[in-house]
Amino acid sequence: MTEKELLAVACEQFLGKSVQDIKNVVLQTLEGHLRSILGTLTVEQIYQDRDQFAKLVREVAAPDVGRMGIEILSFTIKDVYDKVDYLSSLGKTQTAVVQRDADIGVAEAERDAGIREAECKKEMLDVKFMADTKIADSKRAFELQKSAFSEEVNIKTAEAQLAYELQGAREQQKIRQEEIEIEVVQRKKQIAVEAQEILRTDKELIATVRCPAEAEAHRIQQIAEGEKVKQVLLAQAEAEKIRRIGEAEAAVIEAMGKAEAERMKLKAEAYQKYGDAAKMALVLEALPQIAAKISAPLTKVDEIVVLSGDNSKVTSEVNRLLAELPASVHALTGVDLSKIPLIKKATGAQV
Repeated sequence: MTEKELLAVACEQFLGKSVQDIKNVVLQTLEGHLRSILGTLTVEQIYQDRDQFAKLVREVAAPDVGRMGIEILSFTIKDVYDKVDYLSSLGKTQTAVVQRDADIGVAEAERDAGIREAECKKEMLDVKFMADTKIADSKRAFELQKSAFSEEVNIKTAEAQLAYELQGAREQQKIRQEEIEIEVVQRKKQIAVEAQEILRTDKELIATVRCPAEAEAHRIQQIAEGEKVKQVLLAQAEAEKIRRIGEAEAAVIEAMGKAEAERMKLKAEAYQKYGDAAKMALVLEALPQIAAKISAPLTKVDEIVVLSGDNSKVTSEVNRLLAELPASVHALTGVDLSKIPLIKKATGAQV
């Protein structure tokens, strides 16, 4: 230091010592303060902020060396290194970070460029689409206008064609009306001619056909009326004949009915008079007919063979039939045959 007081202190401390000794004292003082400051900082802080590290050394070491008459004019950290490559590793990390940031920056720049390019393309496409849309709208409007014009032209053409056809139809109608009137006149004339012809023909037919036909018809009518009268008279005669035959047959039937009724009446009176004897006679008269009807199927039998050898059984069956006969007749006619002596004798053992 150049100040007198500090220069005296420096002389007191270093008088008689060599320059090398003075350097060693100052160096050791600075190294001591440097070590104390290193203990308060991290390696990253020392490595990344050397100016702050040097400033701290100056601030701490300046009072001590000042008391020795020494002034620190300049103090810088020339280099920071170690023997285990820690600081170099920090540099690599920093380099990797920088490289990463650079890559990120490049990627972001490329992304921004791509985005901007896409936006530009989109704007270009939007402009192109708008232009195409306007062109399409213009084309559509043109086509619509063209269609409208064509439709109007077609309508006018159709109207003209229709008017022409209508006019032609009117002319054809007029011509047809004239033709119809001509045909009507001709038809009237033809009808008049035909009427005259019909009158002539009618007169001719009257003269040649109608009068003879009426005469023939009158003759046929007279013949038919005569035939009709003849048929009516024949029918009346036949009806009278049938009526008389019917009356005769009715009289015969009535007489036969009266005779039969009289016979039945006399028969009933006889039955009533004679009572059971008459009924018995009636049954006896009917028995041969009943027996004939019953035995009719047996007349067709050539031979009867009795397979049972028991003659007494056959006899018993015959006796049973004879015993049941009076009861059957009594049930059917109310006549008791068991009172007849002959039947009573024949069936006496069973009755």
